[in-house]
Amino acid sequence: MCLSIPSKILEIDQFNNALVDTLGVKRKVNLDLISEPLKEGDFVLIHVGVAMEKIDEEAALLSIKTYQEIVDKMQNGEIETHEGDMGLNELYR
Repeated sequence: MCLSIPSKILEIDQFNNALVDTLGVKRKVNLDLISEPLKEGDFVLIHVGVAMEKIDEEAALLSIKTYQEIVDKMQNGEIETHEGDMGLNELYR
């Protein structure tokens, strides 16, 4: 399963690549698979270095807030790091 955290476009270059911010981590991604116009400040979902979908800001911010709440609970010990793995960790030991 792949989880895509919304990433905010910081800049777009002449080759249709963007510098994005994903929870404070900046990286370059390709925008070629999105047909609608994109601009700085837009949010996209990314898979293996390629932006797959543009999402609206409200949905992006709600998703980011939810991810941050999960991270905070993991750091506080309220959620164990193995919770939610559906037993997959046992399969790959």
